[in-house]
Amino acid sequence: MSTETPAATTAVNGIRIAFGVGGLVALIVGIIILVWPGHAAVALTGVIAAYAIIGGLVYAGLGIFSKAMRGWARVGHIVLGVLFIIAGIIAFTELAQTAVWLAVFVGILVGIMWIVEGVVALTTLQTAASKGWSVFFAILSIVAGIILLLSPLWGAIVLWWLLGISLVVLGIIQVVRAFTFKAA
Repeated sequence: MSTETPAATTAVNGIRIAFGVGGLVALIVGIIILVWPGHAAVALTGVIAAYAIIGGLVYAGLGIFSKAMRGWARVGHIVLGVLFIIAGIIAFTELAQTAVWLAVFVGILVGIMWIVEGVVALTTLQTAASKGWSVFFAILSIVAGIILLLSPLWGAIVLWWLLGISLVVLGIIQVVRAFTFKAA
């Protein structure tokens, strides 16, 4: 006989459903990335382009219809909205090329971030609990960042594959959690 209250049972079932649905979505997206990496990148680019257009409409609408904004704030919102709309339309005209451009951009951005992260690790050596690990991390981060900057498209492809693999693994773990989750 269970000692759980109906509210506790409902909460546990809700958590199980959330774990299960989240895990299945992650698993499916991960599989799609691994099986059709190019198509998945183009689809994601389409989502980003749609977001840009919707965001642009919102910004332009705020600039045009807001009674609280005055002067440059109003103009800035309208200009930003128009730029977002133009970017979204351009992205939609050639999704595959935009996906490649975004991959290169992300590769460069991550490469720069890894280099900065490595330099920051070196600058905090005096307060680091483990100087050896901090130096190792810093060197690894800087070298990885430089490699990524030298070949940002290949780096982005590797990162894309790692994302797909991670989503599959984490999705499976979440589905298992959905079946094994119990109230405390």
